[in-house]
Amino acid sequence: MELICMDIMLKYFDDFTPKQLNQFAALKGLYKEWNEKINVISRKDIDAIYLHHVLHSLSIAAIANFKAGTDIIDIGCGGGFPSIPLAIFFPEVKFHLVDSVGKKLKVVEAVAQAIELKNVTIQHTRVEAIKNKKFDFAISRAVAPLKELWLWSNPLLKKNTQHTTQEIANGLICLKGGNLHQEISESNTKPAMMSVYNIFKEDFFKEKYILYVRK
Repeated sequence: MELICMDIMLKYFDDFTPKQLNQFAALKGLYKEWNEKINVISRKDIDAIYLHHVLHSLSIAAIANFKAGTDIIDIGCGGGFPSIPLAIFFPEVKFHLVDSVGKKLKVVEAVAQAIELKNVTIQHTRVEAIKNKKFDFAISRAVAPLKELWLWSNPLLKKNTQHTTQEIANGLICLKGGNLHQEISESNTKPAMMSVYNIFKEDFFKEKYILYVRK
């Protein structure tokens, strides 16, 4: 039963509605099925999807409690992480998932439809081609160096608004791993850096970090 597989996630989050629990529980089967057609998750990771992908994505929810109506763009969403878990977690927040690889978006669209996610939109494009749209936050997971992420996201971010209960102002939130000293230095930004391991005490999250750059 997939609820058993979700134990690692439920260890840290327990305030879900029955609908949310069912949506989370459906993810492993859906991604396993689609992964056999279109490889969007490492095959060795599929059995650890709730630790390696879902819980990792939800580390953003642990540091930013987005308010209803917040507009978020996921840059290079790949197979839908971090946005799909976050869209389940925040049903009143709007997520716009963007990727330049169409076959990955086919998986994302199918997963979103299967679990009846109503708060996601999907666009097949390069992020730098997006015009005339503004968002409160940009999020990303292991897509590109911080310098490029900030170059792409900065023009798309609204100014001077605040959409989280922790008073985190609009900006870029990205998930990264390893030694980030040089990458941060080359980005010409001064991000706040938080250890995911300090949020979730699991060995997998050692040397994994959340970077936040304020608009």
